[in-house]
Amino acid sequence: MQISPSILSADFANLEAELGRIASADWAHVDVMDAHFVPNLTLGLPVVEALLKVSPIPIDAHLMIEDPDRWAPLYAEAGCQSVTFHVEAARDPRALARALRAAGSRASMALKPRTGFGPYEDLLPDLDMVLVMTVEPGFGGQSFMADQMPKVREVREAVRRHGGEIWVQVDGGVSADTIEQCAEAGADVFVAGSAVYGADDAAAAVDELRALATRHRH
Repeated sequence: MQISPSILSADFANLEAELGRIASADWAHVDVMDAHFVPNLTLGLPVVEALLKVSPIPIDAHLMIEDPDRWAPLYAEAGCQSVTFHVEAARDPRALARALRAAGSRASMALKPRTGFGPYEDLLPDLDMVLVMTVEPGFGGQSFMADQMPKVREVREAVRRHGGEIWVQVDGGVSADTIEQCAEAGADVFVAGSAVYGADDAAAAVDELRALATRHRH
């Protein structure tokens, strides 16, 4: 059970210190948005390259951008240990996943809430993680969408059938109040933004979330 705090909820003026606050987490989740694929603009490759130099934990770059086929491998080459692309934006998701692996990164595919998993199940052999969005991508602080839990279960069952070590990640509205149902549905990597960065003690929040998920794991 892995906790991946989203720096979208961090203090952007002090990102190195904010990464230090989550040193006990498993990943730092970095949301890259281009104001085209989603209606928000955050940060891009130069900032991620700077974060990689100071982060005490591996970085999972979540690319909510157009043309990930072009850009995503650059994040892997920069040193991101996991790179997530949205299947809705990828021209050739299988080739992209393979390119990410070839560049030394874990390859992850994300699904918007309205995107079904079924048409993409055959991509599993080329993936290391599937991200089921539990909010509409674009902004932090949104309400958790419990109606995405059947999709999480669907992905978990497909992973079990196919075999291999493929993680199932959830992102959006994950907190101490919602993480249990995510774990019970089959998720094992949890992105939490305000639930961690909004706490007085971010490390304690990470520990609490990990403990809750472990007790309710699928």
